[in-house]
Amino acid sequence: MSKLIKIVTIALLIVQVSFAQKPVSSSNRDSSFLLVRTYYGDIIDAAIDNLDNLYIISSTGQIKKFNPAGDSAAVYNQVIKFGKLFSIDVSNPLKLLLFYKDFSTIVILDRFLSNLTTIELRKFSILQAGAIGLSYDNNIWVFDEYDNKLKKINEQGDRLLETADFRNIFTQNIAPQKIINDNGFVYLADTSTGVFVFDNYGSFKKTVPIKNWQSIAVNNSNVISIHK
Repeated sequence: MSKLIKIVTIALLIVQVSFAQKPVSSSNRDSSFLLVRTYYGDIIDAAIDNLDNLYIISSTGQIKKFNPAGDSAAVYNQVIKFGKLFSIDVSNPLKLLLFYKDFSTIVILDRFLSNLTTIELRKFSILQAGAIGLSYDNNIWVFDEYDNKLKKINEQGDRLLETADFRNIFTQNIAPQKIINDNGFVYLADTSTGVFVFDNYGSFKKTVPIKNWQSIAVNNSNVISIHK
């Protein structure tokens, strides 16, 4: 049995997935949380979409989808071609984004976890993609570490928008691990330097001083983080 075996406890009350080495006992469970279901297995990450579908990622990169009733709904097994999965964006349940950072490649899946298209970012002069995320209009945000710019592209790789070089805007180095588009704003989350907030046109608005997070999400302009 894999050393990566963990238990995923789903607290649907706050639409958040947490990890534990053993089940939470009644003596130390917060009474405001409701344990709905427990999953066992080779699990290194998980995500839940706004329809309460759960996606579990294994150490090999396999993705299993479970519907709100807890039944298996789909499996994605094409895990070898692009190396290690860096991130998954499930903000649109009909259009999932898988980001393979080592290969600068985005794989787009439908709700059945079937491959819709693959975007090899280097072919479109995005030379060092560090993070990606779905935009409000179903295009894709990409942070390019090569020229320190936030860019928006469509599925064909066409450049729709890009910011100025961040080195001309900020005094510190920014290397976000996650990009989240929520409620009219784009959040670039860097666990080392904070969360940098832009509008949908790429104009910088503010910094949220949240650092050293292990997992982070944004819901209705509220930043929710789990810390190391």
